[in-house]
Amino acid sequence: MPFIPEAQAMLELLDQCPRQVEKGRFPVIVIEGLDATGKTTVTQAVSDSLKAVLLKSPPACISQWRKVFDEEPTIIRRAFYSLGNYIVASEIAQASASSPVVVDRYWHSTATYAIATEVSGAVQHLPPAHHPIYQWPKDLLKPDLVLLLTVSPEERMKRIQGRGMEKTREEVELEANSVFRQKVEVSYQRMEDPGCLVVDASPPVETVLQTVLGHIHSHCH
Repeated sequence: MPFIPEAQAMLELLDQCPRQVEKGRFPVIVIEGLDATGKTTVTQAVSDSLKAVLLKSPPACISQWRKVFDEEPTIIRRAFYSLGNYIVASEIAQASASSPVVVDRYWHSTATYAIATEVSGAVQHLPPAHHPIYQWPKDLLKPDLVLLLTVSPEERMKRIQGRGMEKTREEVELEANSVFRQKVEVSYQRMEDPGCLVVDASPPVETVLQTVLGHIHSHCH
């Protein structure tokens, strides 16, 4: 296999992260969802509203290599996204010491896309609910709340066509393959400790924002 210089750079970044990171005293809220569910808009609005630090996974320090790894075989691509979570965990630990933190995608995205890719066939071939695969990794900083934004497949398609943006490999797969999309959605719903709190993101942004803030206020102190 040819050597990937970016992989070396990533491992060096990972080496700089503390092995054990502790969450600070402020809440950490993760917002998940397929592309075109309004995730970027909502995460920005929530972080503005809470005066929170907004982080993304993969984090900014490695996102310039995303295209490189997206072209690699699945196992290498998955490793990139998994390691990205551990790098962002150290950013979360640092930021949550002094303010709330909102994270645009985190471990659940990595896990659900990996499960949907690896499990061939229909939704019923997925591991059953409560299988260990749906558990949060023991060595990864855990958020206080994970919100999953959902819209109907029709609404999502309408939004994607309206955006005219370049699609990721996974977005192309989601569009072309409704079985793949269903596997991702079911995997999201089966995630545990923390599980995902589902939020209907079809209404106007202001309404979705109020729903999300309501959940944050009732779940996070």
